[in-house]
Amino acid sequence: MIAIERKFNAYLDQLNTIAILLPYSYFEGTSGAFKIKGEGVDLPLAIEDKVFLEHAVKYICKSSIEPEIGQSYLITDEHGGKTDLQIGAVIRTEEFDQMFFYGGNDLGVTYTPERSTVKLWAPTASKVKLKLFNKEDSDHELLSMERMDKGIWSIEVDRRLELYRYSFLVCINLEWREAVDPYAFALTANGEYGVIIDPDNTQVPKVYPPAFERPVDAIIYETHVRDLTMHPNSGAVRKGTYLGAAEQGTMSANGIVTGLSYIKSLGVTHIELLPFHDFEGVDELDRLSSYNWGYNPVHYNAPDGSYATNPEDPYNRIIELKQLISSIHGMGLRVIMDVVYNHVFIREDSPFEKIVPGYFFRHNQYGLPSNGTGVGNDIASERLMARKFIIDSIVYWLKEYHIDGLRFDLMGILDVETMAAVREAADAIHSDILIIGEGWDLNTPLPPERKANIANQAKLPGIGQFNDWFRDSIKGSTFNIYDRGYALGNERYLEAAKQVLAGSVGVGKRKNGLFMQPAQSVNYIESHDNHTLWDKLKICDPDLDDSMLKKRHRLSTSIVLIAQGIPFLHSGQEFFRTKKGIGNSYRSPDEVNWLDWDLRDENLENVEYIKGIISIRKTNVVFRLSEAEQIRQHMTFLSLPSPLIGFSLAGIREMGRWEKILVFINPSPVQQLVEFTENTKWSVLADHEKASADPFRHIEGSRVLLEPCSIFIAAI
Repeated sequence: MIAIERKFNAYLDQLNTIAILLPYSYFEGTSGAFKIKGEGVDLPLAIEDKVFLEHAVKYICKSSIEPEIGQSYLITDEHGGKTDLQIGAVIRTEEFDQMFFYGGNDLGVTYTPERSTVKLWAPTASKVKLKLFNKEDSDHELLSMERMDKGIWSIEVDRRLELYRYSFLVCINLEWREAVDPYAFALTANGEYGVIIDPDNTQVPKVYPPAFERPVDAIIYETHVRDLTMHPNSGAVRKGTYLGAAEQGTMSANGIVTGLSYIKSLGVTHIELLPFHDFEGVDELDRLSSYNWGYNPVHYNAPDGSYATNPEDPYNRIIELKQLISSIHGMGLRVIMDVVYNHVFIREDSPFEKIVPGYFFRHNQYGLPSNGTGVGNDIASERLMARKFIIDSIVYWLKEYHIDGLRFDLMGILDVETMAAVREAADAIHSDILIIGEGWDLNTPLPPERKANIANQAKLPGIGQFNDWFRDSIKGSTFNIYDRGYALGNERYLEAAKQVLAGSVGVGKRKNGLFMQPAQSVNYIESHDNHTLWDKLKICDPDLDDSMLKKRHRLSTSIVLIAQGIPFLHSGQEFFRTKKGIGNSYRSPDEVNWLDWDLRDENLENVEYIKGIISIRKTNVVFRLSEAEQIRQHMTFLSLPSPLIGFSLAGIREMGRWEKILVFINPSPVQQLVEFTENTKWSVLADHEKASADPFRHIEGSRVLLEPCSIFIAAI
């Protein structure tokens, strides 16, 4: 490789357009002629335009040939100066995308005991080498890879490579870069290198969860692998690990079930785990020295080693994660994986940027990396090979780890076509895979109609979206800690509360809802993000008695569970989880983030109440209507004075045990008298003290007295 001292720079911006930047310090930025030179090429360039920039003159030149991407060329000027032709904005053109799209399913390592084939997509590279470390020592060898069609580099090594560490050396624009394989399935500690493994040695007996058909039947419980067991009284032996989270029958200091067995007892259907693909922020070799939620993705196809009992063993984290998933399945629960395909931890250090610089990330109109995510980079999911990577990665997790759902962090950064392809790929594996995401409208350079956000939900059937309208209407604005929602006594949210209770599909005078169907609405008031509901209540009303705050909290959580759509609970929400007033605890200590099992034991009465509301939802299909038109036909709001809400659910063939169910909500701090729709004997399923799918008392007559800040459910 010839070293060149660049006096000026030249970039291929389109397949036959070259931008040449001459600094004013170099012949005052002037040149009347340029040439392109390479193997068998020595041609003049046509200067089409000049742009005077702050530090240089930019010459827009046309070439009579299309330079072959991956080959080396020199650009010369009339002064005898020369520079190499670097890859510029051409990499972000549709022509480049079409020219180099590779549809094969064999990127990364294809292993057999006799030989391994390694493939890498690096179309702009002029040379690529495979760096192999013998598994026994630190010696390494460099093997030249062969360039194939579509920018693929390939090599076949005819020997057993199990447990060899590897990376790629890629030469682009005359510079060598070292990068880990983006498709790596196994890693060394802290992801320094990929590791070649035998997939047959990672198999764990598969346990099948119970059948699941309709998204609205899901009740999601979000937690974090480490949070679940780190508390001193969690009862888990292997605290903070995959295996610790997999332990069953663990007990608190008071002898009350904790961990996975406790979650099962609640009656939820899905456990959503915060990111467990490889992330930055925790040293895997000293994991207790720091904490992180996991939203700093580095390697997408391998589990993070900070939850493994031996992060230095590449097999260990894979097997232990699979054991956790099997343990959850064995409890009759399903697993949702929180995925972070919208950004990487540090763009410049990412294998994507090192291997194909400028391709995998969006750039704004000034050519600078966009920042809709707020962390310095946005994945360009609309580019064909970026989209392919996301689909390939998802299919791998679904097939290899048998996960049951996906939760897309900052889904609004991604494009509609990619998310539709995700849904299609998941359906090809199994139709019961749940897909949900954060459809926020973020400032990324993607046309509004292409963003996978709430505004475009009509283009995303089969994908649920976190409903911030529900969240803010019931508890108050997340971004104004002092704003109170309907359940916190603010009558201003009364009509909005009715709409979100009805699945946000549009009922009554509001003909058009936020969503087309209730399964698109993920109803929540608390998640790992921002303040817990308890902390918000304490900040809003610091002088209010805790007993009243707990009533408001119970009411808010109950509304999540009786609303049409998909209910979502943050772990510990059922026992007034606090993070000591910290709104964004993504790297706060364990003492802030762990599930406090002592606090759970102190609030068993509320836990039992929420379990009762869950059982009411699960045993009565009227709280889980799957079609918007069903909601409009069979959910009727009653005429009640503000701030009360009452509605009936009736007239559905699948009602089962009951002909009609009435729900009353009283968010006010005083008792309220309301009338039933019929003067008859009513079976009470929930009041201010108790909730159960089986009636625990009866009321005769036409009226009932609602207690302050409570919900009341009765049936006939």
